Amino acid sequence: MKAVIYARYSSDNQREASIEGQIRECTAFAEKNGITVLRHYIDRAISAKTDNRPEFQNMIKDGNKKLFDMIIVWKLDRFARNRYDSARYKAQLKRNGIKVVSATEVISDGAEGIILES
Repeated sequence: MKAVIYARYSSDNQREASIEGQIRECTAFAEKNGITVLRHYIDRAISAKTDNRPEFQNMIKDGNKKLFDMIIVWKLDRFARNRYDSARYKAQLKRNGIKVVSATEVISDGAEGIILES
């Protein structure tokens, strides 16, 4: 399985070290599960309340090209904080055969997972 890692921090209150920690945990998750990481997409000091994030949009475009099978995030709130954006982009990615997974949160694929995530 081929994956990419998406990491983000939202404000000046957080540090570059938070990106390093996210990448470290996502990489460990990939290694533990036999997943090959192809690339990192990183947005610095940008809130996930909007989808106007350059690397996020690049990742979505690459997903439309079906360059990878999975997006690994440290926590799902790194992907999106806005429920509408989260659902919309996950549905778009799913149509391309791409799954978004959290390296640190265990969330099922069923109805329970949908409720838990929201």
